[in-house]
Amino acid sequence: MRPVSNLRERYSPLYFLAALGAGGLAVSFFMYLMWMTPHDGSPIPTFASLAAAFPAASLPMQALIAVSVAAIAVFAALHVWLLVWNIREYNAFKRTPAYATLRAGNGESQLMAYPLALAMAVNVGFIVGAVFVPGLWSVREILFPMALLAFGAIGVFAFRIYLDFLGRVLTEGGYDCAKSNSLGQMLSVFAFAMVGVGFSATAAMSHVPAVLAIGFVGATFFTVAAVVLGLVKLVLGFRSMMENRAAGETTPTLWIVVPLVTVIGIALYRMKMALAHNFGVEVAAGEVFALLSTLFAIQILFGLIGWAVMKRVGYFGRWVVGPEKSPGSFALVCPGVGLFVMGNFLINPGLVGIGLVEPLSLGYAMLYLPLVAVQLATVWLFVKLTGKLILAAPTPARGADALTAAE
Repeated sequence: MRPVSNLRERYSPLYFLAALGAGGLAVSFFMYLMWMTPHDGSPIPTFASLAAAFPAASLPMQALIAVSVAAIAVFAALHVWLLVWNIREYNAFKRTPAYATLRAGNGESQLMAYPLALAMAVNVGFIVGAVFVPGLWSVREILFPMALLAFGAIGVFAFRIYLDFLGRVLTEGGYDCAKSNSLGQMLSVFAFAMVGVGFSATAAMSHVPAVLAIGFVGATFFTVAAVVLGLVKLVLGFRSMMENRAAGETTPTLWIVVPLVTVIGIALYRMKMALAHNFGVEVAAGEVFALLSTLFAIQILFGLIGWAVMKRVGYFGRWVVGPEKSPGSFALVCPGVGLFVMGNFLINPGLVGIGLVEPLSLGYAMLYLPLVAVQLATVWLFVKLTGKLILAAPTPARGADALTAAE
């Protein structure tokens, strides 16, 4: 595959969402291995656990393992490919007047897509290492501090971008609330949440007290930042949309709440597990089910709201299968991934955890059918948008073409 190159002023930082989507799809296929294969002695499946499980598994389970492992490899490779492409194009974009214009307006928050994709890269790297590298899990306590340093550096990078933006608009003004008629500003919140969930992984899996504590505190800080800022931006965004109507091209931002809730929910779940595994803090199955079902309900609510609005503006017919092009269309991939992943958590730690569903039973499989449909639709969407926006000649970007440019 040969992507377009040297976009310069036609580039948008929102193209980083393509890399984010590919990484998310890799994570989605990891869910099958996470919940459906035995991995006693480790909280996640590893090369060793999969190598032991595959020969003893039934033919359908062997097929599931093989497809999942292959899909993780493919989408992880696409993630790296798209991330490298974005960094190269972004560096060229920074030398154009369009970059200075972006930094001077509401759309400066688009730059948060960069640290968001980087945080996903670390998460994907951890999954790839666990699944494909023999013996890596045995040296995990050496790797966890490296992961903390990586997420810490990405968190600093994200805050530098965001505080530049927030400091400018709070001291110089010029932020046009009337034009912020979408939830595109939630992109920065999503970046903080992604860093937070990365910290929470180390907190949940490390047994070194100092490493666990740093991971827990880091997860708490970035998750709190995401929740507080998210509530502010949610209210401001809906107020502007209800007063000035939602901008048609930015309506996918209504679905950004779906992956945001997934990432925050996983971070909270991991933090609970960290306290349970290392400090004996009791976590009731009913409590976990209540948390996950509440978060899933929020996702369904915003999914319905976003679908109703996008249907009225004809978004899918114009910007997905139609001739119009917008890098913000890649924002549609993450909600599909987020809903699928949260559905996995609701079924397994949730319904299985309270004893309502038996693992790998017929009822268990029936619950997975709608999730698989969502996953396959998301894969199709990713392939469609990648071919349309990255492998084909792009349309010159206008102010309204970007997810948050008009905000």
